[in-house]
Amino acid sequence: MESVQQKAVIVGVQLQNDNNFDYAMEELRNLAAACDIEVVAELSQKSSRVNPSHYIGTGKIQELALLMEQHDAPIVIFNDELSPSQIRNLESTLDHEVIDRTILILNIFAQRAKTKEAQLQVEVAQLQYMLPRLTGLRESLGRQGGGGGTGLKNRGAGETKLELDRRRIEERISVLQTELQAQVSRRQIQRKQRHKNEVPVVCLVGYTNTGKSSLMNTLVETYHPGSGKGVFAKDMLFATLETSVRSIDLPDHKTFLLTDTVGFVSQLPHHLVKAFRSTLEEVTEADLLIHVVDISDPQHEQHMAVTDETLKALGADGIPTLYAYNKADLTDQPYPQVQENSVTLSALKNRGITELTALIRSRIFTDYIQCEILVPFDRGSIVSYFNEHADVQSVSYEEQGTRLKLECRAADYERFRGDFVELSQ
Repeated sequence: MESVQQKAVIVGVQLQNDNNFDYAMEELRNLAAACDIEVVAELSQKSSRVNPSHYIGTGKIQELALLMEQHDAPIVIFNDELSPSQIRNLESTLDHEVIDRTILILNIFAQRAKTKEAQLQVEVAQLQYMLPRLTGLRESLGRQGGGGGTGLKNRGAGETKLELDRRRIEERISVLQTELQAQVSRRQIQRKQRHKNEVPVVCLVGYTNTGKSSLMNTLVETYHPGSGKGVFAKDMLFATLETSVRSIDLPDHKTFLLTDTVGFVSQLPHHLVKAFRSTLEEVTEADLLIHVVDISDPQHEQHMAVTDETLKALGADGIPTLYAYNKADLTDQPYPQVQENSVTLSALKNRGITELTALIRSRIFTDYIQCEILVPFDRGSIVSYFNEHADVQSVSYEEQGTRLKLECRAADYERFRGDFVELSQ
């Protein structure tokens, strides 16, 4: 989108029994704002079904044309994904640029993608969206200055031209998918390595803009002050498209990996879910999920439902989950407050972080045992190992060797069992 803010009218159809319609339209406004588009008017229609040819009925089309003229709005944004024929019919009837919810989200993703992998994923999703809509998008792409940022600047008439475009897009998708596959393979090798190291993985999930990246930064800064390993965090939709992984080393030599993921939004386009699948699948590999909720947002319950639905679609709904009710500083609620599976906190004010860490610790470090052992002096390497990999609470030197009181992983205890004398467990 150009830097000059464009004006648009948003349009939605409220089907029977759809109680989330107002929320969906509000979300559409936010998505438009994230694309630097000003919503100047809204048009909605209650109906038992979406009009197959124009999405809305004839009377509403006339009303829409009038609204666009009154507000001098060159763009119309529809709340659902439009079919190729609906785009074609609407563009020819209205003679204005037609955008649907999917292309809006794709545009935001295209603007935000920073890493090579995210850029490839977004381009694949854009091209897959465009492919069946080539005829309908012909005019729209012309209006956007040849390709709407996707680099397809060839416009013209004739079936052969369309076929040429189609073939070029298919070839481009194929090239991109090969590149993506290489990136995915690299990611899978990294995952396998993590499993081999047996380091637990904790994954931050949640609706977009709930403060996942801010929470990650606060955790990193708490346990690694001055490390400069923070991630990009900003108060906007989809600030983070990349998956960031940071190692959190606790003072008692326990370590876990913290992963920040792309935020969810309702009706996340299936093209995107497909393209970002390898990134989103990081979630399914986690030992524990932290569902971050913006408690100050009046819509937070809907946001939680959207996140739960997306997790279910990814096959991650069976993973143990803790809830971090963030941005409590913007509410009247007392915080930090801990319940069995949740902490009310503020990442910005760094309050509730210790409590959240305690909950994480109780869920992922379940294979640790408390013991007292006597290590013979000629087995000094074992003492060094435990000093580095366990929480040694006391050390004393006796005639037969070094006496250690410690908390360590059960696997480490078993590994060295024949090399020390057990005093208690």
